[in-house]
Amino acid sequence: MEFFGGVKAMKFNGWGSGVCGLCAFALITQAAWGADLTFSDSQGSLAASAKFEVSGTDLIVTLTNTSAADALVPVDILTGLFFDVSGGALSLTQVSAVVPAGSFVHNGPTDPGGVVGGEWAYKTGLAGGPGSASYGIGSAGFGLFGPADLFPGTDLQPPTSPDGLQYGVTSAGDNLATGNAPLTNGSNALIKNEVVFTLSGLPVGFDPMTQIGNVWFQYGTALDEPHFPEPASAMLLGLAAVGILRRRR
Repeated sequence: MEFFGGVKAMKFNGWGSGVCGLCAFALITQAAWGADLTFSDSQGSLAASAKFEVSGTDLIVTLTNTSAADALVPVDILTGLFFDVSGGALSLTQVSAVVPAGSFVHNGPTDPGGVVGGEWAYKTGLAGGPGSASYGIGSAGFGLFGPADLFPGTDLQPPTSPDGLQYGVTSAGDNLATGNAPLTNGSNALIKNEVVFTLSGLPVGFDPMTQIGNVWFQYGTALDEPHFPEPASAMLLGLAAVGILRRRR
């Protein structure tokens, strides 16, 4: 671990073992000293962040659509987060998905306490997701999530399966009165601009600073719609490609 201008930078050794002598650095903000880590990135007008925190044996994930731009079409809506974990597979149980204070649901209800678990899913052992990540959280199905993967909660907007834009996360800068029909006709409830997920079952000593990586943000309702990795993952993908080319030569 090294420091640059007071910001903690993580040295990635485990996430690119195929690259000989890999020593990649990425600046990743950390809210406070301890077991929490925030990844963030942007692509064009899209921008998002994902904070991973440990509380006892719980993993708390805060997904935020940080874009200042107005959301106008479905592909402006943040609907998925994908990531990997090093050091052995985790068996985590869905506890809750909650819209926290300062955010709200537009054109739809929540369960008491801001609970929206019936509209979001979590699954591990994924195949075919962005960056080949094995862990995912999504409000759309993407051909990856089904009813059995949902967090606890009421089906707030049919169907009873992760599907479509329902309860996706719109941008911080969204003017909720503008946009095309799927965003404004009331058929798709949207969260503005943050949702918090709790998963239980972490092993003792789990450290997101060293064990979480390959983080991808997914928009829209299909995997061929906009998605991008946070900078550290993008850097490692590039370095891995360089390593493959060198081995071929």
